Amino acid sequence: MTEGFLPISKEDMKSRGIEQLDFVYVIGDAYVDHPSFGHAIISRMLDSYGYSVGIISQPDWKNEESISILGEPKYGFLVMGGNMDSMVNHYSVSKKRRTTDAFTPGGEMGKRPDYATVVYCNLIRKKYKNTPIIVGGIEASLRRLAHYDYWANKVKRSILLDSGADLVLYGMGERSIIEVADALKSGIAIKDLTFIRGSVYKTKDISNIYDTITLADYDTLKEDKKEFAKSFYTQYQNTDPFTAKTLIEPYPNGVFVVQNPPQEPLSVEEMDYTYSLPYMRTYHPSYEEKGGVPAIAEVKFSLISNRGCFGGCNFCALTFHQGRIIQTRSHESIIEEAKKIVEDKDFKGYIHDVGGPTANFRHTSCEKQSKHGVCMNKQCLFPEKCKNLFVDHSDYLSLLRKLRDIPKVKKVFVRSGIRFDYLIYDEDETFFKELVMHHISGQLKVAPEHVSDNVLSKMGKPANKVYERFIKKYKKYNEELGKNQFVVPYLMSSHPGSTMKDAVILAEYLRDLGYMPEQVQDFYPTPSTISTCMYYTGIDPRTMEKIYVPTNPHEKAMQRALIQYRNPKNYDLVYEALEKAGRLDLVGFDKKCLIKPKRGQGTQYNNNNKYISKDHKQKDIKPKKKKAIRNVHKKKNK
Repeated sequence: MTEGFLPISKEDMKSRGIEQLDFVYVIGDAYVDHPSFGHAIISRMLDSYGYSVGIISQPDWKNEESISILGEPKYGFLVMGGNMDSMVNHYSVSKKRRTTDAFTPGGEMGKRPDYATVVYCNLIRKKYKNTPIIVGGIEASLRRLAHYDYWANKVKRSILLDSGADLVLYGMGERSIIEVADALKSGIAIKDLTFIRGSVYKTKDISNIYDTITLADYDTLKEDKKEFAKSFYTQYQNTDPFTAKTLIEPYPNGVFVVQNPPQEPLSVEEMDYTYSLPYMRTYHPSYEEKGGVPAIAEVKFSLISNRGCFGGCNFCALTFHQGRIIQTRSHESIIEEAKKIVEDKDFKGYIHDVGGPTANFRHTSCEKQSKHGVCMNKQCLFPEKCKNLFVDHSDYLSLLRKLRDIPKVKKVFVRSGIRFDYLIYDEDETFFKELVMHHISGQLKVAPEHVSDNVLSKMGKPANKVYERFIKKYKKYNEELGKNQFVVPYLMSSHPGSTMKDAVILAEYLRDLGYMPEQVQDFYPTPSTISTCMYYTGIDPRTMEKIYVPTNPHEKAMQRALIQYRNPKNYDLVYEALEKAGRLDLVGFDKKCLIKPKRGQGTQYNNNNKYISKDHKQKDIKPKKKKAIRNVHKKKNK
């Protein structure tokens, strides 16, 4: 295995005695050799199997020569847009350009192109006509078949076709990339690599493919939203490695894009091996003069303990990328990494997080998953807890206790998502109490997302009463343990299914709670989620029923403003939203009101100081009395 950073220049290659690299890895992020970064895992995995890998980070996509600084690789180019989809990285949900990029040295924006994977591949193909190109990472994984693209507002082809790549490796990819590398080394042509699980390839001959499902063709998907919804849900039902069939998506000119079933979950031993590789655990030193790479701050002193999530939230792409089956590392592996962390010169005694997509998932949700996979048409936690769900925090609790006992560790925090519904289903209260006692840094972040059961059902989240049970228990344990800790709820506005009345319900809930969130996530239609399918089609693909979808930017702004109704900048939007929802009773001076009336708006009040619309006829109030009331309120406003 290579010690130190992998080559980024010809000089690095020469110092290692490498004339030609086996693979050149082109990435949209800065080069950070840390296991929280996908390019670090894949490059280190290849290196550990004896393949030489060089890194080209953020090449100048306007200059063809930037892609050839390491020469032509022996087996192929690997391409990854970055740890985030490049479009999410570049644009807010309102499609405004972001000003910083945490994955670029100094946080500088603009060092990668839009649709980075496609652009990099096209750049490579101009220079190297026949060299194999294999794409992976989140951007390619979620665009592997025809998908709705929010930024272009249209259905786009498989990224395999737009990029000109030879193969897509979807999911996490450790096992897939070694199978591909070994096959290429043995002399198998890239066009013949049709047997790799977790891959997508293109072909004109499907006569030898068995046990398949043929999806609607691309032209149909572009024109018929109902067919798009059906196709998407078929893909969703075929994301489990034990039950998935091969999917075929036809395109014009006799081309077929074929998706093989996913790779099987990594064993504990394989997970341990992945995280035991000799990562440098920081960014390349060449970035030091620009102040480093901001993204490392979030993960440098955190530990990944698991992958996958059986939570099944409809707005999350994890089902398509990591899958619903939990994969875990051993305690020994995690503790060994923790001991490396505490020796870092910048370590202050605090492990910032121990978790993954969902921190408190450390085993499969039921016994059948290990042999038969997850249920195709059922969720573990939605709409209610499955009777077969195995709820147990003992393993996670044991891990946290061991980490707390490591010398030099002052505190171990849990900051990645705690699944609160799974937590309260545990009849053993030990973990919940120790979480409150030892693992919260003043605030626990959880994700109820909404309080309207109508919206929660479209999100794939449990009913609001479940969250209320959690809050009640959380407060109880804090009081018992003498803690004064808070819950910070993540909330989402404008999710498909959310009407203006639903948004008002959420605002009223926050009013009663006495809480106004500093940040609100407006629903973001990223590729390959059920919620994005709803947004584009206006259809719930699970039931094929039509649903209401707020797509108008102004309406979305109103729903967002309601969550932050106390912000004076949102006054006009909140007023308009209440008017649209028929809830102008919430404009006034009563403690239940969200906003006060503005002076000079022609507002009127009844004898109980209740607001009455200016269009309402008031026969019960005499002119002189009205004037007196207005004078009273003028004094109050002063």
